[in-house]
Amino acid sequence: MKTQKIITLIAVAFITVVSFGQNISGSAHDFSADSWNTTGQICKVCHTPHNAVTGLTAPLWNHQVTTQTFTLYTNVVSPSFNATAGQPDGASKLCLSCHDGVTKVDNFNGITTGTQVIGGNDNLGTDLSNDHPISFTYDATLATADGGLFNPTTTASGLGGMITTDLLLANKVQCSSCHDVHNGSGIGKLLVKTNAASALCLTCHNK
Repeated sequence: MKTQKIITLIAVAFITVVSFGQNISGSAHDFSADSWNTTGQICKVCHTPHNAVTGLTAPLWNHQVTTQTFTLYTNVVSPSFNATAGQPDGASKLCLSCHDGVTKVDNFNGITTGTQVIGGNDNLGTDLSNDHPISFTYDATLATADGGLFNPTTTASGLGGMITTDLLLANKVQCSSCHDVHNGSGIGKLLVKTNAASALCLTCHNK
């Protein structure tokens, strides 16, 4: 009986550790211990149950939304880029509401006088011309024109469905195509799947 209890405790501890590594708690987006987050909460920096910002795709949004105009990745930067990236929209615009290096991280819950700006490599700035393009349509037409991309409607994502259903939002590549803001996979850099041997890149890129 004692041995069985010990095994049970070990199993519970293991499950707890695995679960902890696969959610936002303890991840790069857990701001509950940061001094600027006076609420001490994890979710409230981005979401609120009441008085949310309306007109957005994100549920119950609670953070100031970036108003910056971004310099985009274009076919001038890379002649092989056959799509047209627009100003960040959807999930990408929400990500850039912290990662633009301008909008204050602590401008949430109605606060507009924050002082904290994201730093280091997490600060993408407003020049996105040297970053993976976002907010562009990735469909069968683009795959055919490009020649170096898989057809997203018929290619498996490795996450259970096709690229279109699992990685795109309204048929667009967004930040969330590669990153899971809630750390659901438990993989470093909030990736949606491992990039060992470039596995994530090669999900879409036929190289």
